[in-house]
Amino acid sequence: MKMKSSRRRIDVNVDELDRIIDAAMREPLSETDGRTLKTAVHAMAERLVRRRNTEKTSAVLEKLRGSGTAPRVPSDPGKSDPAGHGRNGAAAFTGANRVAVGHATLQTGDACPECREGRVYRQKEPATLLRIAGQAPLEATVFEMERLRCNACGQMFTAEEPANVGTEKYGTTAVAMIALLKYGTGVPFNRMERLEEQLGMPLPASTQWELMEQAAGLIGPVLNELIRQAAQGSVMHNDDTSMRILKLARNTNDGRTGTFTSGIVSIWREWKIALYFTGWKHAGENLADVLTQRAPGLAPPIQMCDALSRNTPKLTGIEILLANCLAHGRRQFTEIAESFPEACLYVLESLGAIYGFDAETKERGLTREERLTFHQTHSAPVMEQLHQWMETQFAEHKTEPNSGLGKAISYLLRHWTKLTLFLRQAGAPLDNNIVERALKKAILNRRNAFFYKTLNGARVGDLFMSLIHTCELNGVNPFDYLTELIRHPAELAMYPAEWMPWTYRGTLGRIARPAAA
Repeated sequence: MKMKSSRRRIDVNVDELDRIIDAAMREPLSETDGRTLKTAVHAMAERLVRRRNTEKTSAVLEKLRGSGTAPRVPSDPGKSDPAGHGRNGAAAFTGANRVAVGHATLQTGDACPECREGRVYRQKEPATLLRIAGQAPLEATVFEMERLRCNACGQMFTAEEPANVGTEKYGTTAVAMIALLKYGTGVPFNRMERLEEQLGMPLPASTQWELMEQAAGLIGPVLNELIRQAAQGSVMHNDDTSMRILKLARNTNDGRTGTFTSGIVSIWREWKIALYFTGWKHAGENLADVLTQRAPGLAPPIQMCDALSRNTPKLTGIEILLANCLAHGRRQFTEIAESFPEACLYVLESLGAIYGFDAETKERGLTREERLTFHQTHSAPVMEQLHQWMETQFAEHKTEPNSGLGKAISYLLRHWTKLTLFLRQAGAPLDNNIVERALKKAILNRRNAFFYKTLNGARVGDLFMSLIHTCELNGVNPFDYLTELIRHPAELAMYPAEWMPWTYRGTLGRIARPAAA
């Protein structure tokens, strides 16, 4: 069989290895046999080690290989290629209705009709049959209540309304669905209006907005509680992206011209909390506002961001441990890989090894302290070697400081202490990717709707995006969550902490128990 190392292809003959091992059990290995066995073991060990090879890096290096300028980089030997069929089993449909179908003639304990000797017993896993049907996002029901009129006195008699039809024209599920389509998947109100009209369900964009504004006013206390809990987080990621607001009254003393949506993802206990803030403030200022609600006496939080100063909060009395994003530093080299293939390949492979080690800590379920020890043992030597290599490039004049490679190296060296906080502080992340992904929700809305009309509209969007993405980060169904929030405005206003994505199910159970009794 053929095994790959990082630089070359090695042919390994299994029969030859068996012969060497059998001989070693009788007498000491010869130098030739020892070298052969050692080479094979190293090749197989490399195959077992997880190597990081992201799509962007692969695309860059594949382009270089096509031009013949870059060495061959093997694909990740620890991962098999995805099947690519795009199908999901019945277990993946967690929101599907489940219908139990019993056997028509047999029950547990009955005699086997086939062999007549044994008995049949129910299996833990049933056979499954999946059927999927389409439906409109919104469904309307028109109740046609019979009316009768006296032909003598003219008195009108109308049938009573059916029980449990509610008093609101737009039900809580309809409002939750509109919020999820608009702020969760980026469908603009006008596009939703056209879709519903095609399905015989006219729903003007202006009506959709009014429903969102009303719902936001009802569930606002939940967002305030979410911000308070996010302020207690041990790790906080933040960044921002540009956003347009058509009608924005600015402070006349403020010379700023841009508007942004800041994303913050706070890790608090076992939960991840996503927050969005749109306006003229940068991510660092919005994070500073959040941290003003941090309880005194807590350990300093780790703040992860890129190296822009506007992402760092300016606070007095609150200490933070600042970490910079390793992915941003790595990106400097992917952008110049075509011009400096050998040097960039070395840096990308070194950083890939670090990500591989971090992935291993997650697979093994290590604690924060165990992860720190693992990185200090495995990642620290790789990072130290990379640091020495970069310093040598300048010290021995192998790289021009003003070149593209020199600037990329200078970026890493300049921010090295913050880029390597994960080697000194338990729980420090490698990069800011989690908030980069969170900002894609805001970018999706920007690409589809182009802008917010007013600052109030932006705040409504921030509220729903914060609640929806927090649900997504914690494996909670956002449609069910929004439905229950809108359905219980009075209860959540009194005790918003009981209506977090990770607590609301228990709260619903407590509310239902007295009624059932």
